[in-house]
Amino acid sequence: MLTFAVAAALCFGSLLRTRYIEDADSRRGLAAFLLLSGGWALAHVGYLTAPTPATQYALYVVGLVVGFAAVGPWLYFCSAYTGRSLHQNPTVRWIAISVLLAIIALKVTNPLHGQYFTTELTSTPFPHLVIHHGPLHWVVMGLAYALAFIGFFILFELFAQVSYDTKPLFGVVLLTGLPVSLDVLGATTQYLLPLTYSPLGVAAFAVGVFYVYLERFEAVHLTGETDNPMILLDANRNVHDWNRAAQQLFPALTESRGEPLSIAVPSVGESSNERDSILELDRHGQTRYYRMTVNPFSANSTRLGRLVTFTDISHREQYRQQLERQNERLERFASIVSHDLRNPLSVAKGRVELALEEGTQQEHLEPASAALDRMGELIDELLTLARTGQQIDDTETVQVRDIALNSWKMVDVPEASLMVDDEFDVSVEADPERFQQLFENLFRNAIEHGGADVTVMVGGLDETGGFYIEDNGAGIPAEVREEVFEPGFSTTEQGTGFGLPIVREIVEAHGWTIHVAEAADGGARFEVRTDSSR
Repeated sequence: MLTFAVAAALCFGSLLRTRYIEDADSRRGLAAFLLLSGGWALAHVGYLTAPTPATQYALYVVGLVVGFAAVGPWLYFCSAYTGRSLHQNPTVRWIAISVLLAIIALKVTNPLHGQYFTTELTSTPFPHLVIHHGPLHWVVMGLAYALAFIGFFILFELFAQVSYDTKPLFGVVLLTGLPVSLDVLGATTQYLLPLTYSPLGVAAFAVGVFYVYLERFEAVHLTGETDNPMILLDANRNVHDWNRAAQQLFPALTESRGEPLSIAVPSVGESSNERDSILELDRHGQTRYYRMTVNPFSANSTRLGRLVTFTDISHREQYRQQLERQNERLERFASIVSHDLRNPLSVAKGRVELALEEGTQQEHLEPASAALDRMGELIDELLTLARTGQQIDDTETVQVRDIALNSWKMVDVPEASLMVDDEFDVSVEADPERFQQLFENLFRNAIEHGGADVTVMVGGLDETGGFYIEDNGAGIPAEVREEVFEPGFSTTEQGTGFGLPIVREIVEAHGWTIHVAEAADGGARFEVRTDSSR
C-alpha cells in the first residue's frame, strides 16, 4: 500500500513542473498522463484501505478505468512532442474515445459476465477483497501495453533522429514492464496478492520520462521539428547535442561531445561567438552557403547554453553575388560609356560642325566617319562584354583542339600561323559558341600585338589538365599583366580594350581561371585552368 501511495505522490508532485514545458500540447498531454497515472495508484491505495468490500470493489474498478484511460494522454503527449498531428485528427480522437468507452463498458459490466475478474473475501494477510483476473483482463492489458509502446517508439525515433542518448529512455521502459511480472506472480503464486501492479510501472515510467528528459525536452523538441542542422552547446559553449542533419553536415560531431564547437568543427571557427553569420562550406565538391544563427537556450528557467542553427541559403547567396557582379559590370559599362565613347563622339561632332561652317566636307567628314566607326566598334564590343557576363546554362563535352582549329578559321590573316601540340588531347564541359569566342579573341589579341606574321601555339597544361594559348610576339610587360583584363585597357591606340575582358568573362562564366604569363620565346602566354578538363 505504501508503495502505491508513494507512486501517487510522485506523479502529483511532478505536475507542478510541467508548466516549464513551453509547447502547450506537449504540456497538456504529459500533465494528464501524470494525473491519471497518479490517480490509478491512488485508487489502489483506496482499494487496499477501504472498510467495506463494496467500496474496495468500486475503487478497484475505478483504478482499472483510470489506468487504461492514461494511455490516451500518453499517446497525445508523444504525438505533440514529436511534431505529429495525430492528437489533432478528429477521426483518431473518435476512434480513441470509442475504444475507451468499450473497455470501460467491459470493466463496469464485469458483474454481468465475470470475464474480466472475479472476487472473494479473505482475511490473509489482512481483510480485503481478493481479485482473480480473467481472460479479458489480460487481453486489455496487452492492448494497453501495445498502445503504450507505440508512443515509446515515436519518442525513440525522434531521439535517435537528433542523436540524443536513448539509454535512459530504455531504462524507464523496463520499469514499466517489471510490474507485469508481479501481476503474473500474484496470479500464480502465494507470494504476492493477486491484484494489478501496473500502476507502479506506469507511475515509474511517467515520472522517469519526465525527470530524465525535462531539462532537455525543449532541445530535443526544437532539433527534431526541423530539417535544418542544429547543434546544442552547453553553458561553456561545448558541443552537447545535435540532430541528424547536423551530423551529415559535420561528420566530425560523432566524436566531439564535450569539445568546443570551434575545435569539433573547425570550419565554423569563431563564428559561433557571433549571433548571425554566413558560412561558406564545401559539400560534395560544391560550394554551399549557410546562415549560422546562435541563440540562447533555456528550459525550466535555467540557462542551458546556446542553440546553433544552420540554414542553407546557397541559392539566395549565389543570386546576391551574381547581382553584385552585375552591378559592378554595370558600373564599368557606365564608366566606359562616359569616357571611351565621349572622345570619338566629340571628334565626330566637332568635325561635322567645322564642315558645316567651312563647307570643306571631305576634309572633316572622313575623320568624323572614322570616329563614328570607332564608336560602333566600341558599342559592339561593349554589348559582347555584357552578354558574356551571363551565366552558362547549356554545356556539352567539347574537344579543345577542335574549337581552336575552328576559331582560327575565323581569323582572316594569311601571314599568321597556328601550331597545335600533336599530343594535345583535352576535353571540357563548355558552351561551344562562347568557348569559340574565347579563342577568337585571344587569336585577335595575338595578331593585334604580335603582328600579321605572328605564330600562335595551343597546348595542354600537364600539371592541371587545362590548356594554354601563347604567341611569339612582344609579350605583355609584367607590370600591366593584372590590368589587361580591365575593360577599356589597351596597350595600343587601335585596341578597344574589350577583347581580354570578354575572355575573362567567358572563363569565369564557366567556373575556370585564367592567368597571364610569359611564353618561352618572350611572347604572351594565357593559361586557362579548369576542373572540368579531362
